[in-house]
Amino acid sequence: MLEEYKSRTDLALEANEQIKDEGKQSGIIVHENYDELSGLKITCIDITDSNGEKALGRKMGRYVTAENMELATADSDQQNYMADRLAGIMSGLIKSSVNTSAAPHDRIKILVVGLGNKEVTPDSLGPLVTEYVSVLDYGDDEPAGDAHIRMTAIAPGVMAQTGMETAVIVRGIVASSRPDVVIAIDALAARSSARLNTTVQLSDRGINPGSGVGNHRMGLTRESVGVPVIAVGIPTVIEAATIVHDAIVNFTKAFSGSDIMGTMNDVMDSMTEKERRALMLELIAPSMSTMYVTPRDVDAAVQRTAYIVARALDRLPDIMTTV
Repeated sequence: MLEEYKSRTDLALEANEQIKDEGKQSGIIVHENYDELSGLKITCIDITDSNGEKALGRKMGRYVTAENMELATADSDQQNYMADRLAGIMSGLIKSSVNTSAAPHDRIKILVVGLGNKEVTPDSLGPLVTEYVSVLDYGDDEPAGDAHIRMTAIAPGVMAQTGMETAVIVRGIVASSRPDVVIAIDALAARSSARLNTTVQLSDRGINPGSGVGNHRMGLTRESVGVPVIAVGIPTVIEAATIVHDAIVNFTKAFSGSDIMGTMNDVMDSMTEKERRALMLELIAPSMSTMYVTPRDVDAAVQRTAYIVARALDRLPDIMTTV
């Protein structure tokens, strides 16, 4: 039997799709909703116990995925509406994470952290969001009792640039500026090419920078930085082995009725998806086994999706202060 291989993905939705064939898993609750006006498909996955953690390889918490094939090509009206929906999801995650007795929801301070390397286009989502977002920190000048959401933003770079773990940098900023919540923005890796630049994942469990491409760094979590961390990510890359796998599967399906392909189809059908992916890794060149691929229009796509996320952040003050 071929060695099992688990495809790399940062999306809880895709991790859940991969285990569906194994039957219903305890500790995982899934709710789906489709918004016809925005074209957004919203999937909420709650991991409620250790069984769910083990099955999905993620910590207990809420993972919300918003999908729209036109996310990176939407017109201004669609962008604004999608930003509103994303802001609503962010607001819900913040309200369920921040202790209201210590920080009323209409007066919290938010630190936006743009993770990634601005010089590498597929990894530039986070830094671009921090450029586009409107910072709103009035310091101690606003009158007492006024409803204000104070927002600051920082792009701390990556370890190759700074020589420091990003979590250490953020922890220092949190200690000095004392935000009530961190919103971390990062580029992700997906299992499906259809989800590149079309999907937004939001979570109340923080984020591990670089985990999708096997570059494991210290996580940005409540435990590591001292305050709740809301993660917002958009997949911009896919593993090369996944593309090879999908191409061969589609090829065999296209010739499923051919006598010539009959034997190959029988062999492929008898294998699990993990075994087929392991076969793909054996077939491709060693140099491709760690290669990731991104669409050729990724520069425009990342700029547009970063704009939508920034607009969602800009809407948080109005949404959070609305009773």
